Amino acid sequence: MLKKIIHKLELFTILAQNKLTNKQFIFVSSVLVGILAAFAVIVLKTFAHWVFVFATYLTSDTSLFKFGYIKVLLPIIGILLTVFVVKRVLGGSIEKGTSQILYAVAKKASIIPKKQMYAQIITSSLTVGLGGSAGLESPIVITGAAFGSNYAQRFKLSYKDRTLLIGCGVAAGIGAAFNAPIAGVLFAIEVLLVDVSISAFTPIMIAAATGALVSEVVLDESILLSFKQQQDFNYHNIPYYILLGICTGFVAVYYSRNFQRVEHFFARLRLSAYKKAFFGASILAILIFIFPTLFGEGYESIKTLSENDPGKLLENTLFSSFRDNSWVLLLFVGLTMLLKVFATGITLGSGGNGGNFAPSLFLGSYVGFFFSKFLNLTGLTTLPISNFTLVGMAGILSGLFHAPLTAIFLIAEITGGYSLMIPLMIVASLSFAISKRFEKHSLDVKGLAKKGNAFTSNKDTNILSTLDTNTIIQTDYLTVLPDENLEKLVDLISHSNQVIFAVVDENKKMVGIVHFNNIREIIFNPYRVKYTLIKDIMVQPIDIIYPTDSMETVMNKFEKNKVQFLPVIKNGDYFGFISKSVALEAYRTKLKSMTIE
Repeated sequence: MLKKIIHKLELFTILAQNKLTNKQFIFVSSVLVGILAAFAVIVLKTFAHWVFVFATYLTSDTSLFKFGYIKVLLPIIGILLTVFVVKRVLGGSIEKGTSQILYAVAKKASIIPKKQMYAQIITSSLTVGLGGSAGLESPIVITGAAFGSNYAQRFKLSYKDRTLLIGCGVAAGIGAAFNAPIAGVLFAIEVLLVDVSISAFTPIMIAAATGALVSEVVLDESILLSFKQQQDFNYHNIPYYILLGICTGFVAVYYSRNFQRVEHFFARLRLSAYKKAFFGASILAILIFIFPTLFGEGYESIKTLSENDPGKLLENTLFSSFRDNSWVLLLFVGLTMLLKVFATGITLGSGGNGGNFAPSLFLGSYVGFFFSKFLNLTGLTTLPISNFTLVGMAGILSGLFHAPLTAIFLIAEITGGYSLMIPLMIVASLSFAISKRFEKHSLDVKGLAKKGNAFTSNKDTNILSTLDTNTIIQTDYLTVLPDENLEKLVDLISHSNQVIFAVVDENKKMVGIVHFNNIREIIFNPYRVKYTLIKDIMVQPIDIIYPTDSMETVMNKFEKNKVQFLPVIKNGDYFGFISKSVALEAYRTKLKSMTIE
């Protein structure tokens, strides 16, 4: 039955492609990609929610089993199962984080492997659904992007259209996960597709709206992260929102750096995949046993903090006897806040799958609560704790992902209104500014940016990152020997279009270069041509290029040295030249092919 439905949809899509203009077909495609991404969200969110409900029931006083250690065992089982699936079903490896989308756009012509349409759903369901301290949004985003890319491949769409449909899948995923279509659009453009024209907004908006609508119809509201309780904005609290923005900026830097340290620690561990998973999951289990709020995405505890009775957070924990003690609650929240990065880093580093989107919201709510609750307890002021809890989420999300607009509108949408717009803008922008000052790239982009593989907010860098230096190296340039006289060089000049020559020895080692402009006066003097050796007039190159250099590095060398040609050295030997004009032509061609309209 399912195969028949899929076959009919495929026939419909083929018919649409034949009858519609390309632009109209993209609009239809954005709806279909939005629906596919939304159903991926529904599967993931529903599974994670009901596992959380199941685990909560088993640890409650009303349970027939009263199995208090279930939250300790489930993450271990989940991470081990994830490793098993990766090794046995997914070929032994799986890419994690939204950085792989950036890499696909920058280096893989927006082609994402087919397995990513289901791999992320399976593995993140096992990891996060069974208690791993990570989020489902990154897997959702990757799945949506994979649907967009493979849909475009199936119907033989161009690179520009593939990239656009990747953006549609991403926007639909975020829109469906939070019922926040505007945030979905902004995330796709602000974080992933940083260089699109205004006309490209339309299909992305269609996809985001489709995803949000399907999610709204199918998913129970309790599964989604939404808030109804908030107080009116009071402009007298602006100084405290400024302080919160500064705090969230520094906490975002703390999270980013420590997360990478944990990941690097596990990457260096010389253990088998299963031993590493068991080791990391066991540490995570201990953390969850002491701080149960680290279990899973943590969205339930975010809702608890924003309500009138945050003391419920201590129920069924080692600190339940202090349920009504505000200082103990504050200490519990503060320690959880500091440990969240380690719980997430251990979850992902030991073999689990998930992302940092949900942890950023979790951490932000805890920072906002801690900040406002502490000031209230000291008697310095009386702040609306629920507002600061919500606004704190925007601060950490903005600081970690360098996406202030996404953070502002996401929180505005999930709170059901825009009454907190001013504090959201203050906190998100300050957090972004501070995080950007200490961390040039966002958390997911760091690794790729160091290798020159990711898109950034710099349009030129984006385009250059997609060019391969090897494709513009010209290896057919004629060379000369240092002990030859200028007669040989003059003969080569008269029979070729070359204006620059590499001087190489018998072993192909470059010992210098000769440019026509530098010998123009000499070549019209027969005596000097006959008795002048090339080694007497050659010069050393101002700079050299290696085939492994990125195109951004190549263009920076041209700009710095103000020359038109630079020699290329490979494995210590002369290899060829790169012409600045050829490099610029390659840039212009790529710019034309990449502009999403």
